[in-house]
Amino acid sequence: MKITIVLNGKKAQLPEVRSAIAAFRKTEDVQIRVTYEYGDVVRFLDEALANGVERFIIGGGDGSVNEAVNALAQLPRAERPVLALMPLGTANDFARACTIPLECLEALHFAVHGNIAAIDIVKANERHFVNMATVGFGAQVTAQTPVELKNFLGGGAYTLTGVLKALDFAPYKSKIVTPQHELDLHGIIAGAIANGRQAGGGQVLAPRAMINDGLLDIVSIIQFKLVDIPKVLWEIQNPSANGQFIKYLQVPWLECHAHDEIPVNLDGEPYHSSTICFEVMPGAIDLVIPKDAPCLM
Repeated sequence: MKITIVLNGKKAQLPEVRSAIAAFRKTEDVQIRVTYEYGDVVRFLDEALANGVERFIIGGGDGSVNEAVNALAQLPRAERPVLALMPLGTANDFARACTIPLECLEALHFAVHGNIAAIDIVKANERHFVNMATVGFGAQVTAQTPVELKNFLGGGAYTLTGVLKALDFAPYKSKIVTPQHELDLHGIIAGAIANGRQAGGGQVLAPRAMINDGLLDIVSIIQFKLVDIPKVLWEIQNPSANGQFIKYLQVPWLECHAHDEIPVNLDGEPYHSSTICFEVMPGAIDLVIPKDAPCLM
């Protein structure tokens, strides 16, 4: 089997990475490429295809996975090589949710010998993502953001009073159109359009999401007051399309229209637009993933 490993340039010199690659090379026919700037993955993918590569391994974090998915999405389905992951990021949200091995050499061996499944990706206007898009203040969570907010985004219901006092988010007015719904959401402060389950360094935003069900899991949080917190907490645990503060939908596509540009993160990569069409591409890529991964049907 011909294999290409594309390593994120910031991770390629790590001792554990070099050691794993050296050991892996003893048994496999592998080409190593290292990224320097955005766009390198596309170039390396084209090179791999010209060389008849069957397994395309991405060594990096969620951003590197996103770049690989966008590169693969430009190819006809039949020409897309099998994608495998060597998790090297800080969060590795997608790999963790898929229960892909995190240790370098173990991940490489799994990339060659592991189970292969066709999984969905999502098209967002001209871009693609495989894990999750976060909208509003969910797109602005950084290392400086209070822990209370991150826990809230993960459904932890952790000191919501502190969240409201710490951050003053201007709500967004938006309209959501789906095959079954047309919702005018006044005062939306956060949302997630999920193919995978978690983002933001382990925050589980869509625990019901499956990456091969042909559906998006949509979670929207509407602005609320302190007196509303008990109902907000109940709706977090019992989400539905009819919730007052938490709107939950499962749909194959979604159009989002807003009066102003809304900040969005696609697998952690920033994006801004006032109108975005999110559409599932069922079974778009083949991924090496444990057959008992909880996010597979």
